[in-house]
Parts: sequence; structure tokens; C-alpha cells
Amino acid sequence: MSSHREAPSISQDPVADNADTYAFVSPDDPTTVTIITNYVPLEGPPGGPNFFEFGDDVLYSIYIDNNGDALPEITYQFQFQTLYRNPNTFLYNTGPIGSLTDQNWNKRQFCTVSMVRSPHRQGLPGFAGSSVLGSGLACPPCNIGPRSTPNYDGLAATAVHHLPTGETVFTGQRNDGFFVDLGAIFDLGDIRPIQNLHLIPSPAAPSVDPLKTLNIHTIAIKIPISKLTRDGSVPKDPSKAVSVLGVWGGASRRKIQVRNGNGASSSQTGPWVQVSRLGNPLFNEVIVPIGDKDLWNALNPINDNQFEEYVNQPELARLLPVLYPGRFPHLAAYSKDRADLHAILLTGIPAGIVPGFQNFTGAKPADMLRLNVAIPPAKTPNALGVVGGDLAGYPNGRRVFDDVVSIELKAVAGATIPLVDASFTPDAAVGAVSSYLTPAADRYQSTFPYLGTPHDGFDTPSS
Repeated sequence: MSSHREAPSISQDPVADNADTYAFVSPDDPTTVTIITNYVPLEGPPGGPNFFEFGDDVLYSIYIDNNGDALPEITYQFQFQTLYRNPNTFLYNTGPIGSLTDQNWNKRQFCTVSMVRSPHRQGLPGFAGSSVLGSGLACPPCNIGPRSTPNYDGLAATAVHHLPTGETVFTGQRNDGFFVDLGAIFDLGDIRPIQNLHLIPSPAAPSVDPLKTLNIHTIAIKIPISKLTRDGSVPKDPSKAVSVLGVWGGASRRKIQVRNGNGASSSQTGPWVQVSRLGNPLFNEVIVPIGDKDLWNALNPINDNQFEEYVNQPELARLLPVLYPGRFPHLAAYSKDRADLHAILLTGIPAGIVPGFQNFTGAKPADMLRLNVAIPPAKTPNALGVVGGDLAGYPNGRRVFDDVVSIELKAVAGATIPLVDASFTPDAAVGAVSSYLTPAADRYQSTFPYLGTPHDGFDTPSS
């Protein structure tokens, strides 16, 4: 999965597990960028009586690097507070919830949003500092069912908050937008439609998407582009360095936690320590070996040079020829470092490789989404992004409907090697490497916050 339960420690801490990060020029307002980070993966809709929520003891962050140094010049921080109307009931709600202030809603959560400008930001003296942009911003309840949340879409719409500083924010439950045949892909790299070609074959079958009925908790923020670029501009030339932003998400906990013996909540103190992060989808999931996954989560992108070897010689590229015998002879014989994956995942793609496109941030290796904000949203999007000829899609940032599993599988299988090594011919089997999934149209929205309505626990459709 993109980063759902991808490392030993964070798999036991779902409220701090950064499962997905998205960054794209907003299709409903191309003067803005939308960044989405998702937490609490694999939420089954019937989650009562204590339905899912953000952690009050977690610091959630969205980082933006606008000068290519792999350090954040701008950070948006989100912290949550949970309040009870009536602690003497076991119920999440005591009747239908008709509004965010409804007395029937017992367990409510509120968000405070802050912006931190880092002191190393170039060109704007006196710009460093931290400011609260909004507080007491109500999250919507979870989607419980037709009696408890009878007009869920209307209720969630009132939890979209327009801040006086120009940002738009939503924090709450959504349908998980990521799609992957999770059961098959971790069964020794099985791809159901071509599993008849697998080392351990079985009859070919359609792919299955178990995530389509699961929910997640979303932090979504829409930001004017002029607030993010290094010179305060709204770039129009994709070839300019100022057009490229590096984006990643992260979650931190206090260094010290003390568990109270009287059943009261635990206490936290000390500096914030990062426990989860995510830039490119599947980086920690598939590229980093299990012994280094917790370390990767604890570090910042500026330290990612120590993971270069796993990108240059990815384990999955060695496994594909073994798992699908005789189907990847060219890939099996290729022993050079993977300069194509190094560019896609660690530096961005320089100008001159893909016509009309670049998202290069410099030679410093760092796992970040790299978004060229001068490339407008596609009128006819292709879920394969740049691989499919759509320069507005992954790895140019990441849209919620981008088929990142297929894109990255094809890249690892050799589809992108000819971009940097003309002597290489991709194996014919690269065309068959795909997720083979087309998500339902209601999985996504055309407007902010873009992820679709979460499923309720009363009538969750079968997978």
C-alpha cells in the first residue's frame, strides 16, 4: 500500500501513520495548490462506539521546500482537541447529528492550524516565525449511518473552513482514495490478471480493491500558490526552478510519555519526535528494507542519501524476473544503477528528459513529492500521469486518482530506463504490469477536499 502499516513501529500507531500524501494544482482553482495527508489507515466503517479520530497527542505537519535544499521553508501544523458533552454515556451520539453544534453529538474534535516559516528561508528578511491561522475548527463526525448522520455530505461540507489568511482547510473522515489489490500484491508479488505467468501459477482472475469500502482520516489544505513559492509569484514557465515545490507530510509525538496508573490519559513532555513521514508513494513500503523502515520514518528528507543504494538497486527489480520466469530477461540482465528511479524519487526529473516537463530540485537526494505548479490541471487526465503523457500527474506531485501502483511498477520493471539509457529496451511484459483497477467515480470529488464520502457502518457495500 502507499504507506499503510509500512513499518514495524508505526503499524502499531495508526493515528500517527501517514498513509498517503497528495499535492496538486487545484482543478477548481489553478491559482492554488491542494495538499492532502491521510492518517488512520484501514478504517472499517462500523467502528463504534469509539469511532475513528485524529490523535490529540500527535503533531501533524505538512512541509514545503521551495528552494531545493530538502529543508522546509514553510510548514503547516495541525493539532487536535477532543471534547465530550456528556462523559456519562457510552454513546458517540445520543440522536441524529444535524449540525456541527448539535447537542446530540457527544464526542467532538476540533483542529488548530498554524504556519511556521523557517529562518533559513531566502530572500525575505524577518519572515521567520510561527502564527496560528485558525483554531477551534470543527471536524465532522464519522459517517455512522442513516439514523445518526442522515445528511452526511451536507454535514461534512460545513466542516470546510475558509481561513482569513487565504487557506481552505478540512480535517475529517473520507473514503480512502488509494487503490491497490492488497491481498494479491503481498502474496509474493501476485498480479491476478497475469498470475498464470507467476512462479507459483494459478488461473488469471480480475484484480480486487479491498480499500474501496474502507475509510481514512484526511487533513486537506488548499493554499494560494503565491504563499508557497520562494519569490511570492505564481509561476507560468514550467522550465523555471521557482516553479517546483517539494512536499511531504509527517507526524510527531512528544519524546517522553508517562502512563498514569489510575486510568487517566497518559502525559507527554519533551521535544517533538517524528514517528512517520511520507513523500513519494510506496517509498518506505517497497524501497526501504524492513530493518531501516523505522529509521526512515524518524529522519527528514535531507538525510535520505543513506537510502540511495535501495533506490539505485531496488529489491523489487530483482524479484520480478524471479517471480515471473522468462518474462523480464532485459531487466534481469541490467546491472547498472537505476538513474531513472533516482531522478523520479530522489532529485526530480531534470529538463530535457521529458519534453515540456521538469520537476528537478537539485542534486541533493531527498524523498519528496515534487510539484511543478506552472503546469496546469489536465483537461483530460490520465491516471498514469507522466508515463501516460499527462504532465499534471504523478510524479509531478500526486493527484488522488493517479494509479501510482501501476506507474511505479512499470518504472521499476524498466519502462523508464530508456529515458536515461538509450541502450536499454524494456521487456514486453512491462505493458502487462498494472494494478488493473479502475476506481468507481464516487471515490473522488471534483472539488475540495476531493476525496469522496466515507462509507457508513450501516450499509457498507461489499468488496
